[in-house]
Amino acid sequence: MNSNNSVFGQSLAQVHSKFIIVQVLVVIFLCVNLLLIVTFFKNECFYTTTRYILFAVTLLSDSFLFLASDFIFIFNIFRVTMQVSVCSVSCIIVGLYLIVTPVTLTVMTLERYVAICMPLRHTELCSTTSTVHIILVIHGLSSVPYAVIFITFFASASLDFYYQYRTCIVEIFILYKWQGHVRSAVFQFYFLIMCLIIMLCYIKIMNVARTASGDDKISSRKGLKTVTLHAFQLLLCLIQFWYPLITSSLIHIDFTDLQHVRFFCYIMFNLAPRCLSPLIYGLRDEMFLHALKKCLTCGLCDRK
Repeated sequence: MNSNNSVFGQSLAQVHSKFIIVQVLVVIFLCVNLLLIVTFFKNECFYTTTRYILFAVTLLSDSFLFLASDFIFIFNIFRVTMQVSVCSVSCIIVGLYLIVTPVTLTVMTLERYVAICMPLRHTELCSTTSTVHIILVIHGLSSVPYAVIFITFFASASLDFYYQYRTCIVEIFILYKWQGHVRSAVFQFYFLIMCLIIMLCYIKIMNVARTASGDDKISSRKGLKTVTLHAFQLLLCLIQFWYPLITSSLIHIDFTDLQHVRFFCYIMFNLAPRCLSPLIYGLRDEMFLHALKKCLTCGLCDRK
């Protein structure tokens, strides 16, 4: 902060307004996620069902992302610098949980594909033990994009750079243009693979729904609706990939305007989709919605 009541071109009123808006949204989103997480843990029937376990993974990863990204946001909005080594750890955490949810949603789509197109193998492939292994694989796959960014950074940066104090944004780890191209290529590859899996699962389930009859047909149609819902959730999460494209295209504009763009993108592409996605799924699933209503009713009764 400087003496003329501004923070790097932004008035104190603007900075405080942005800070309050984000903190209010983060608290609301965390409360919503916490409610859904409590609903999951209060019902043992969800513990043995793969899709609900994976849903809980998305809730937890999004909650971690809210906390970690808000921590970085607070430092950035008040222009508090951070040692590059500490910033790298923070960005690795944010980067990991940024990818975990879309990868998990893709796996949830595959689970519905197995349940409808390979029902005899569903119990074997989607057991509780298998789900634990799947969660480990999800986190392994989710770490690859940012691992690529930081491996190229560690190989290029001098030792002195780690002790410098900078504004903590992921762009400081991209020292050369080719690193930015590698980053974009990895994200685009993930985007294409996830979209391809969703499309193939949708087509396969749609074919089964056409040929099925009776209860199988009803089950297939429900599965088709669920896959469509996962596709919409995935779209909400993948909106975040627009953020680097927008900021990189506006990198040469006025610094103050760039700060406003970053703030808008943070709200629209990071916070909002992460809250809407799990809330939509929680309200759409009949079993989870019933458990949620029961949890809310019990909470109100306990207060009385």
